[in-house]
Amino acid sequence: MFFFRILPFLLILVLAAPAGAQDKVFNAETFTLTNGMEVVVIPNRRAPVVTHMVWYRVGAADDPPGQSGIAHFVEHLMFKGTKDMPPGEFSKRVKSMGGNDNAFTGHNSTAYFQSISVGSLEAVMKMEADRMLNLTFPPDEVLSERKVVIEERRERTENDPRGYFQEQMRAALFVNHPYANPPVGWFHEVGALERENVKDFYGRWYAPNNAILIVTGDITAKELRPLAERIYGAIPRRDAPARQWTDVPPLLAKMRLTLHHKSIRQPMLSRLYRVPSCAMNRDECLALQVLESILDGGSATRLYKELVVQKKMAVSAGLSYQGSAVSDGTVSASLIPAADVDVEELEWAFDDVLRNLISNGITEDELRTAKDRLKDEAIFARDSLMGPAMIFGQALVASETIDDIEFWPDNIEKVTARQVNDVAHKYLNPDDYGTRPYVTGYLLPPARSEKKE
Repeated sequence: MFFFRILPFLLILVLAAPAGAQDKVFNAETFTLTNGMEVVVIPNRRAPVVTHMVWYRVGAADDPPGQSGIAHFVEHLMFKGTKDMPPGEFSKRVKSMGGNDNAFTGHNSTAYFQSISVGSLEAVMKMEADRMLNLTFPPDEVLSERKVVIEERRERTENDPRGYFQEQMRAALFVNHPYANPPVGWFHEVGALERENVKDFYGRWYAPNNAILIVTGDITAKELRPLAERIYGAIPRRDAPARQWTDVPPLLAKMRLTLHHKSIRQPMLSRLYRVPSCAMNRDECLALQVLESILDGGSATRLYKELVVQKKMAVSAGLSYQGSAVSDGTVSASLIPAADVDVEELEWAFDDVLRNLISNGITEDELRTAKDRLKDEAIFARDSLMGPAMIFGQALVASETIDDIEFWPDNIEKVTARQVNDVAHKYLNPDDYGTRPYVTGYLLPPARSEKKE
């Protein structure tokens, strides 16, 4: 149920636009219920099926101090019964309809989805509305599900050095900020969560006016609206707490983390930068998306071409911008050195690629190719049901707008080489990082002394 990373290829927030300037990508329809619940409908008449999603504007960053993992724990307990539905029955009923369902928790949101025939939509909506309002938190289920969450934490993090290492790197990057906490929670805090904790959290955040309903597929807003008003509109409005997250303070020292682990055979170099999200700075977000495509968009782009093909210092080199966030976004780089290359040597070579980019800038050919590549990579996403629902959900919970999504191709076309050069210099300069120092990570096999023991 828990996604550490939600469909990274969709975080670009793009689809290829139809021909013609200022054409909408999805032609989404939207309305708001009287209780404040926002509704988005993305018609797709290709098959008599729909994806139904409810996004809540609450995630791991909203976990109270000392209760990390509680948003994720509540996600699990949403499947453990209401006044009218026994524990475990929700997914059984969806499956009996020929559908499938799941849920996930991130830093900014928690989302629940079902993919079903359009004829089963009303039944699923009633079930989802029921658990928005009527969770019972049976004490035995709370205790048993806490063990499940702890085991999930153990499997995904404690027993996985890569997951554990990435968690520590993020904690070092987001000093004094709730993004430092992992969505699954810190082990010792998850084990201390009690029934009253989750009941209180659910009661404060799970309200229709703190949720977004997104339906994609064989339906229109005109057809959905009466159902939404009758089913979700009957749930009383409850004011949710305001998000009051502290800022990361200005920092000066670069950080380097090193982890030797017996299960690691191939060294890995990681780099994590804190950069603006789309919600914080739309123009810089667009420029960072283009920069990502220039550095890592295939074998002909800068990182792979220089480090893997030409210098043969790495066997893989990747970079990703994650811009869908309420607060800061991130740029992450991951590189695996060639057999005869030391991780430090690879780090120097990686920084030299960035220095060359910053000193000489990008070319107009790179700019044009990157923009085309962004569109080409996502051109078929309009044909899916889940893809558009994910794109709209992640953007809207982060306070982006419908127009930000619909007119993305037109906005990306306006990005200039100077804007791309500016964000590269401002956020990725290894020699001048201002008060936003990056975190470098070395994940390595056991040290020689450890191997002898």
